[in-house]
Amino acid sequence: MSSQSVRRIFLLACAFAAAAACGAAQAVEWNLQPAASPMAAEIHALHEYVMILVVVIFVGVFGFMFYSCYAHRKSKGHPAAQFHENTTVEIIWTVIPAIILVIFAWPVTKAVIAQKDTSAPELTIKATGIQWKWDYEYLKGEGEGIHLVSTLATPRDQIEGREAKGEHYLLEVDNDLVVPIGKKVRILTTAADVVHAWWVPALGLKQDAIPGFIRDTWFKATKVGTYRGQCAELCGKEHGFMPIVVKVVSQEDYSQWVGERKKALLAADDDPNKTWTLPDLVARGEKVYAANCVACHQANGKGTPPAFPPLDGSKVATGPKAGHMDIVLNGKPNTAMQSFKQLSDTEIAAVITYERNSWGNKAGEVQPAEVKARRK
Repeated sequence: MSSQSVRRIFLLACAFAAAAACGAAQAVEWNLQPAASPMAAEIHALHEYVMILVVVIFVGVFGFMFYSCYAHRKSKGHPAAQFHENTTVEIIWTVIPAIILVIFAWPVTKAVIAQKDTSAPELTIKATGIQWKWDYEYLKGEGEGIHLVSTLATPRDQIEGREAKGEHYLLEVDNDLVVPIGKKVRILTTAADVVHAWWVPALGLKQDAIPGFIRDTWFKATKVGTYRGQCAELCGKEHGFMPIVVKVVSQEDYSQWVGERKKALLAADDDPNKTWTLPDLVARGEKVYAANCVACHQANGKGTPPAFPPLDGSKVATGPKAGHMDIVLNGKPNTAMQSFKQLSDTEIAAVITYERNSWGNKAGEVQPAEVKARRK
């Protein structure tokens, strides 16, 4: 290679470096998203560590190669060397890559092990991927029992080009996943149809959601804010319309959100126009019975005659629904059976259904709308 060719290559490399530096100065989006959890911070540090090592290796290898080409070029009178099977060289180019591999593998292994440590979570949430939305269930910790479905909120007019795209185009949902700051949150991932992936870069986590399997990951947010991600597994034609939004709030705000959410869920459950399944009514009724009826009628439904008659096999619990509703709503004069009108229509329907379908009774269900219609 002539000295003029080497000079041209050097100048071309300088031009590329200058262009890259200019582009970096104008836009800073070239790096990973700012870390909002310890795991994300560790991933950032590992990324930079590996990049530095790669640059050092690149400069060392290509620097030595360019120096060799320049210093031993033909124009300086160097003849082409003829050699084969140099044992020393072969040992060097085997040992050095092995050392580099260990230098890479040690911190990477530590990070991967930390990512898999889902022990002792303070909050557990199940995320189920569905074409094309996310179903969230709060399973453990404050908020247990909350259920929400998160769907793309970007207007169709923006998607179809009739309006200008918003700031969070295709990265906004109707129901954010709300979590408290500083708490270890375990995410259980699964899917109802095809393979999806739950990915939020700023929190340093990504886990596939596979039908028929439960996999888990975790994060602990260190900054209050809203963090956005997407399904990262090609899952069908609406794959690009399946965003994830995690809202990290203070503990006080989280407790307030949990209270408001549970009130809303309870109000929805107590809607007298809602039609319930028999198993759901029985499950709800068992709780109402335990809180209001068990002291008199006993857990086994046998009561304590003659003061408190049994419900197991009784004419009231196995007879017409109207009579059963009347006695719960209005009580029975000259007995200890008082009116329970203070309970909601749903609670009364549930407890009557429980009484009519427990122990030895099999007398069918009562819906809240029937109780509402029966009130006097």
